[in-house]
Amino acid sequence: METPVCTDACESEQPFDVFARACPSRETLEHVTGRWGSLTVGALREGPCRFNELRRRVEGVSEKMLSQTLHALERDGIVNREAQPTNPPRVDYELTPLGIEVADRLLALIHHLEGNMPAVLTARETYDGTRGGR
Repeated sequence: METPVCTDACESEQPFDVFARACPSRETLEHVTGRWGSLTVGALREGPCRFNELRRRVEGVSEKMLSQTLHALERDGIVNREAQPTNPPRVDYELTPLGIEVADRLLALIHHLEGNMPAVLTARETYDGTRGGR
């Protein structure tokens, strides 16, 4: 099976270009970097979780949004869903090898941002002060 190439790709050596409108990598980037996707991937880096454990870890996410997020990440090959044949059914979610790589890079960014929040908050105060609170 041949690897699909983005139809709008610029003169890049890579077959996929997230900046190209029709490139499927753009959708995966959205799944991973969206609000709930990034938090879910980051939480799963700590280890496998059941749905409700994950929901408690990712504060503020609704059951519906977490379910949609997990489905999208599973479809992209970032999360693995394993249903245990028990009564009641037990479902565990964990990162795939690709998901672990993605999570490590994402967590590096998260930790960088967390470590620089004093500078971010100062910049916000300065911006808000010069804009009259807009």
